[in-house]
Order: sequence, then structure tokens, then C-alpha cells
Amino acid sequence: MMKPELSWLDDPQTFRVNQLPAHSDHRFYQSESDLAAGQSRFTQSLDGTWQFKFAKQPSERPVGFYAPDYDRSSFDTITVPEHIEIAGYGRLKYINTTYPWEGKIYRRPAYALGKDQKGEGMFSDGEDNYVGAYLRTFKLDPELRKQQRIVVQFDGVEQAMYLWLNGQFVGYAEDSFSQSEFDLTPYLKDGENLIAVEVFKRSTAAFIEDQDMFRFSGIFRSVRLVGEPKIHVQDMRIIGNLADNMTTGDFSLKLKLNRQANAEGNVKVVITDADGESLYNTTQAVNDDIEINHQMFPNVHLWQHTDPYLYQLKVTVQDEHGKVIEIVPYKFGFRRVEMKNKIMLLNGKRIILNGVNRHEWDAKSGRVITIDDMKQDLKTFKENNINAVRTCHYPNRIEWYYMCDEAGIYMMAENNLESHGTWQKMGVVEPSYNVPGSLPEWREAVVDRARSNYEVFKNHTAILFWSLGNESYAGDDIAAMNAFYKDHDDTRLVHYEGVCRNRAYEDQISDMESMMYDPPKEIAKYLDNNPKKPFVDCEYMHDMGNSIGGMSSYNDLIDKYPMYQGGFIWDFIDQAIETKDEVTGQTVLRYGGDFDDRHSDYEFSGDGLLFADRTPKPALQEVKYYYGKHIN
Repeated sequence: MMKPELSWLDDPQTFRVNQLPAHSDHRFYQSESDLAAGQSRFTQSLDGTWQFKFAKQPSERPVGFYAPDYDRSSFDTITVPEHIEIAGYGRLKYINTTYPWEGKIYRRPAYALGKDQKGEGMFSDGEDNYVGAYLRTFKLDPELRKQQRIVVQFDGVEQAMYLWLNGQFVGYAEDSFSQSEFDLTPYLKDGENLIAVEVFKRSTAAFIEDQDMFRFSGIFRSVRLVGEPKIHVQDMRIIGNLADNMTTGDFSLKLKLNRQANAEGNVKVVITDADGESLYNTTQAVNDDIEINHQMFPNVHLWQHTDPYLYQLKVTVQDEHGKVIEIVPYKFGFRRVEMKNKIMLLNGKRIILNGVNRHEWDAKSGRVITIDDMKQDLKTFKENNINAVRTCHYPNRIEWYYMCDEAGIYMMAENNLESHGTWQKMGVVEPSYNVPGSLPEWREAVVDRARSNYEVFKNHTAILFWSLGNESYAGDDIAAMNAFYKDHDDTRLVHYEGVCRNRAYEDQISDMESMMYDPPKEIAKYLDNNPKKPFVDCEYMHDMGNSIGGMSSYNDLIDKYPMYQGGFIWDFIDQAIETKDEVTGQTVLRYGGDFDDRHSDYEFSGDGLLFADRTPKPALQEVKYYYGKHIN
């Protein structure tokens, strides 16, 4: 049996241990009535109250807390999901580009195997590496006990986690914003089970999770148990493309089944339109892999922002006696993304991106957001002619992608990658210890993040672009991420801004020229000189203080240059936390620096079109006006 090692925190090559492979985010149900109710008896939530113990650093953590006979009488409780800092432990800290340890601990160059500075104990024995010990008990719901396999899904844990069940080590994961999934079946017992998670605020992943945001830790997204029946759709790939005539739908489907030995049955695939009329119906015998390739549908209803029409796919798995075992629904649209004559096209027409960058944020709970938060954001998008979103700078909650499919929001789906502090120092580009760069010991970690992003979200019609990450300079490792996407998906384009910092990778990384905050005159200069690629402002306007006033200059570029295709305003919502003023007792919004957080980038966290409580700022009126001129 594998023994967990604290040294994994200091090794960039150890980032997943015993994790199940990433797969599509499809939901599955036991019956038609469950599907109609939107309730799956294959899932059991583990959200709620957990036992909890906080330690300021690894040497102070409760070693062996996961053992069933450990004395936990001194433990507190915490809510899952919740940030450890919001719960009152540790310290709130907002930082833009630098690393939290800068000025305290010398960690340059970043830890790299084979280098003189090997970094032993950098995080495993490091100061200010908070540790949260989580525990709870559960009994399997009756329906789950019947299934062939029980897995646990963690939708978001920041930043490194070790997992035990009933005192047995299960696995390890990094990548704070991607789903981590583990097989619990070998460790389960009848009756009460004890699940334990040890969460470390920092690991080597901290070098590639240096996003401009409050730095939190803990289990901040939902946790659930999932039971998989004896024949289970483990993964699916849906492609709703268009033929060259832009009216004929080109549909392909690949299913990967996980089944008990010798399990037999059939798989029924049905496609209906939005009115429930059947377009396609086929049944195949159960096999490990099932494919439907290039099924053509004449005169399909196209998906686009102004008319986000979705078709309904339903996969029904039956056993050898015809009994329904599993139903998998998925809505998809027919649309085509391509580059022609150096212009990005959707359904044969030039795309104009009236976009925003959007951090997940709630003034009370930080990056722990609700469905209502997301609904409100989409309502604001629609009311203000915003048609595109960049998931800056990490994968978002899975529900957001479904909602963007339904709302017709063009998505730039970004990986969890930013290493700003390794190549830009005090505003100067100095990449001598850039991570991941071309360092082989970091390559698999970042390619794995691309793989997770692709595998989970690959079926969402709203995603027009994959984004390799943010502000991480350039190098062979990021080129390898691009190669992964190109090898796996020819239906979308790939974005990465950092190539503008290192032109040696110009033809190896991004399908588009992408810069941040380039003045309109500089963009015009680029477009006037026979450019290789269309131009997208992945960040522009920077709505901090009295901003957005020069938006007309960017808007004029859209009319003058077909290769200028809009961009994404930085950003949608302020990062600020609602607190009580100690003197007046009033509820106030506090920004970076207001929590005695040093070092900090202060009010730089307040650059959204909305205040953190989702109250619109006056600048949003300007956005609505100019974005309304080019809505498509």
C-alpha cells in the first residue's frame, strides 16, 4: 500500500497520486423520473459541517489525525465549501503579481530538479504554509451501496490535498480549480465511514497559481460521492459541427463505457430538437467503446449568441434484460469555429467579442459562489450586451459552462496557470527563472492541467477557444500544452497572450495575436503591417477608478479592421470582502491592504464593472452603449 509523503509538496513532478483520469462532466440518472426531477440517486453530497483543525505550518499539524482512533476532542468545525480564511483562520491576503513569500524567504530560482538549489522543505517545512485537517463520517445512501464503484469528487481544493478513508491513504492532488476524483471502493466498509482530507495552502503548484487575486486555501467547492452502475458511461465526446454549406449539421459521438466483466446490454442514442421532435435514434450492443461518426442533419438550427439553440442528446444504457441502468442527457448546439483569411469565424461570419474577464467572486464568501450568483452575472451580461467571457484564470464551477451554453455566451476556457512572479519583477520582463518555461520537470504538470480542462469541458458548445493560461511568459512547456489541444480538438481555436513576450514561440502557441492594454494606436500599427494573425484584447480597459472612458477608440477599430475582433474587459467584478466596520458598525467592502495584509497590491483588487456586492458601477453604462454597436 502506498505511503503518503510530505515531500510531494516540494516536487513539481508529483501533482496527482491515485487520481482517476479526467473525463467529461456529464450527469447521469437512474430513471426517466429522476431525470425529469433533475435529481440523481447516483450522487450523495458531502457538503456541510466537517470537523476541522487548523495549523499555521506543517510542523504543527495533527499528524495521524485521519486514524479512526485519533483523539479529535480539540477539533473545531468548518463548513464545506468554505475558504479557511473566511472561516476565521489564518490571514486574508490580496496580491497581484508577486509571490506571498517574497521578501521573507528566498526561493529563487523556483524549485527545479537537478539544479543546485533543490528546495527540500520549501513547502513541507515552510513557514506560513497553513494546513487544514478535515474529517467527517458518512453512511452510503442505499442506492449507492448497489453500484459497482464509488468515487469521491472534489470540485475545488486549494491548493494541495491528501485523502484518507477509514484510516487508509487514498490519494493526493494539486490543481486547485480542477475536479479531483478518487476511487473509494476498496476502502469502504458497511455502516459508518470516516473520510479525512489534509489541505496545504502551498505546494510547488504555488509557482503556477500566482493569479491576481486573494490567496485562499481549503475545500472551497462541493464534495460528493458518486456511484457508478455495472455499465456506466465513463466518458463522452460530442461534436456538433457544420458542413461547408453552413446549414448541414455534422454530428459525431464517442462513448467510453466502464462495465463489470461480462456485463451485456445495449446503448440507445436519441437526438431531439428543442420541441422534442426526434432527429436521430439508434441502438447498439454494449461495448467498451461506441462511436457514431459524421451523422449528417440537413437544415439544422445554428447556435450563436443571439439565438443559442440547443439540441437534446440522450444516451440510455440497458442491461441484457432491457432494464434501464443509466440515462445520460446532454444539450449541445451545431456551430462551426474556424480561421479563414486570418479572420476568426463563427458559422461562417466574423466573430466580434464583447467580452469580460470574470473571476468567481462573492463579497461574503470569496470564490465560494452560488448558482444565484451565476444567474445574476448572466442577467447582467444580457442586459449590457456582453456576449463573451474569459474564465480568468482557471476553470470555473462546472455549472457555469452549462449556463453559458444556454445563454449563448462565447467562452474562452482558461487553464489554471499563472506564474507572473517568476518572469516579471517590478514591472520589468526578466525571465531568468521563469516557470514553467522550458523546464522538463514542470512540463507534465502543466500539460495535465490542459488535459483536465479539455476532458471535463470538451462537450460545451459555448467554448470557442481554449486558453493556455495567463501571464506565464513562454517556452517549450506551454508549447506542449498547445500541442495537446491541437492533437485532441480541431473544432476550436487556441489562445495565449504570453507569446507576445517571446516571439520565438509565435508559431507554436497561439492562433491569435493577443495583448493586454495595448493602446488603440499600437493595435492599429500592428494591423496596418500585414499581420499574421487576427488581434484580440484578452485584457483591456482595466476598470479601476474612473476608467472605461476611452472605449470608443477600441470600438472604432472593429469597424476599420476586420482582423480586430474585440476583447475582454478587465474585469467583471471587484474582489472585495464585506465586513463590519469596527468603529461605525456599518457594513463595508474592504479591498487588498484593508486586512493588514503585507505585502499587498491594495485597491488593485477593485477593478470590476460591478462592485463586489454586484452593484453596477457607472462605467457599465459605457460598456452597454459601445458593446451594443457590435452584438453578434
